[in-house]
Amino acid sequence: MILVTGGSGHLGSRLILQLLERGHAVRTTVRTLARGDGLRAQLKAAGANTGALSIATADLSSDDGWAGAVDGCEFVHHVASPFPFGVPRHENDLIVPARDGTLRVVRAARNAGVKRVVLTSSFAAIGYGHKDRSAPFDETVWTDLTGDDVQPYIKSKALAERAAWDFIAADGGGLELAVINPVGIFGPVLGTDISTSIGIVRSLMNGRMPVVPRIAFGIVDVRDVADLHIRAMTAPEARGQRFLATASDSLTLLAVAQMLRRRLGRAARRTPRVEIPDWLVRGLAAVVPPLRSALPHIGRFRGATSAKAHDLLGWRPRDPEATIIDTAESLIRHGLVKR
Repeated sequence: MILVTGGSGHLGSRLILQLLERGHAVRTTVRTLARGDGLRAQLKAAGANTGALSIATADLSSDDGWAGAVDGCEFVHHVASPFPFGVPRHENDLIVPARDGTLRVVRAARNAGVKRVVLTSSFAAIGYGHKDRSAPFDETVWTDLTGDDVQPYIKSKALAERAAWDFIAADGGGLELAVINPVGIFGPVLGTDISTSIGIVRSLMNGRMPVVPRIAFGIVDVRDVADLHIRAMTAPEARGQRFLATASDSLTLLAVAQMLRRRLGRAARRTPRVEIPDWLVRGLAAVVPPLRSALPHIGRFRGATSAKAHDLLGWRPRDPEATIIDTAESLIRHGLVKR
């Protein structure tokens, strides 16, 4: 039995689908049974045999349910973590559930005799707080929490991953840990409950961003991140390792918009054509509050390498343009963008 926490999310649902396709028995946790019903329907629509799927309710903010969720499991994928669309009023609204929730899952896994936990961390735990770095980021680097670009979500991912490694070192017993650190996760959606990353493509397609700031990010396909989780689950070489997952150098919002327009024609007619100057973004942020969270990231290009995942696990991600187009086409199919 394999447990996937946060099964109703973009990555969690895709990971469950791949595990079921490979013949595994899967248990997943969701916050409410209604989410579980929706997840099962999505997986059936995607062609999965959901007879091998069981669903439990558990929340990162409570100990309730976790002992039962991990009972009888050989492996655990801890995917669940809060990822908001905006900056929270208090950073601990993100940090506490991410850190404490991770510790709840890892502790329950140890107590249940689980062999290995694969933790979904993030590039956020690697690539921030390093203002003048020119070399590509790799798994040896940790985010410097004192950096001016370290916002609550970034801090929550770094602290949660640190807490997991510290727990394994001090109290893990025989439990093994492997960590996946993806950049922005895109790729086709299974339903209408979309992630923050997917929301970027949706906003570009729907014309909600008539112009874009000079912001860049790495791209990786959700199908490839799920595959990397499965490789890290069983490979002996993955024990005690971090794996950075990226398929591209940093791409700007404008470059993504250009991909959409070039490949999708009329369906992408609302995508922006203009990148506004950095100085104008800074000026507008004084009167447009949502822009303020973007200021630390204006003009910063954070290169990263997945050489370790390639070399140790044989992982090969797909082309980022294909990922972006597949994302947009899935949003169209699900009626999430205007025609």
